[in-house]
Amino acid sequence: MKSMNSIKFSKDILKIQDIDNEIIKICKKIQEDITVRLRRKGAIVGISGGIDSSVTMALAAKALGPERVLGIMLPEKESNSDSLRLARDLADKFGVPSLVENISGALDGYRCYDRRDEAIKRVFPEFDPTTYKSKIGIHHSSIKQSLPPIFYLTIICPDGIEKKKVLPVREYLQIVAASNFKQRSRMSMLYYHAESCHFAVVGTANKHEVEQGFFVKHGDGGVDLMPIGNYYKSQVYQLAEVLGIPEEIIQRIPTTDTYSAEQSQEEFFFQLPFIDLDLLWYAFENEFNIEEVAEVMGKTSQEVELIFNNFKRKQKTTEYLRLGAL
Repeated sequence: MKSMNSIKFSKDILKIQDIDNEIIKICKKIQEDITVRLRRKGAIVGISGGIDSSVTMALAAKALGPERVLGIMLPEKESNSDSLRLARDLADKFGVPSLVENISGALDGYRCYDRRDEAIKRVFPEFDPTTYKSKIGIHHSSIKQSLPPIFYLTIICPDGIEKKKVLPVREYLQIVAASNFKQRSRMSMLYYHAESCHFAVVGTANKHEVEQGFFVKHGDGGVDLMPIGNYYKSQVYQLAEVLGIPEEIIQRIPTTDTYSAEQSQEEFFFQLPFIDLDLLWYAFENEFNIEEVAEVMGKTSQEVELIFNNFKRKQKTTEYLRLGAL
């Protein structure tokens, strides 16, 4: 791995130097993409009360004017109620019209919950979706190993006790496939409103989600533009501060809002706090010297090398998500 001699790696390397100008640049691109390239009149943004969708909606409102943006909340019966409240407050603060589309009925039609719970019960026969909660995730220690990550299934009993088992491949695939109905149903609803209004669908994925494959193909990855798709999570937070995103949203732990049990994005997929993840991914993709990175991050060279190998593996295994039809 070569060293970038002209730039010294540091923990401040991802700090945006002129945020006001950066916001102007993003807004100009949103305007051009929607009105010139896509020839649409406005923007549809699915808002969840999370940091990424909040920043995306605020940028779209600044670029186009709030009257040309429609925020859509897409809860289902397992969604955290805070998501709806925070999303509604956000839209009100920025003067963006908004509406709620509950997708629980569509998910029932697909048998999303039944298909997922069938797989869970093969692992935990006592699982009852009316009284238990569930989630899947990768153990954070696997990022420091040279082996592929292993997914775990966790159920939370009515008395609050957690049970965890390694998730067999068959059950893992069925749970993920069933859960992905949620993102794909949301995409369908966003495009219904986009086509009804002659608007474009604006995606909310950040750089990690795009490049590490943390999205559902033809689900939340099915959008017309991604204004923050080249920004690290820590940079999204820098934008949020200047845009005036409510503090409660900024302080909220990023979640998947996909499973009935509370689950952070770090627990489900990324395995590292986003501040460390941002710096390590930047060092990885810009080919910084491993020893230099290790010294700054307070890790051993072997740990950094294993993390970089994990990044390579994620890029490779999720490549098909980023490919169009062949």
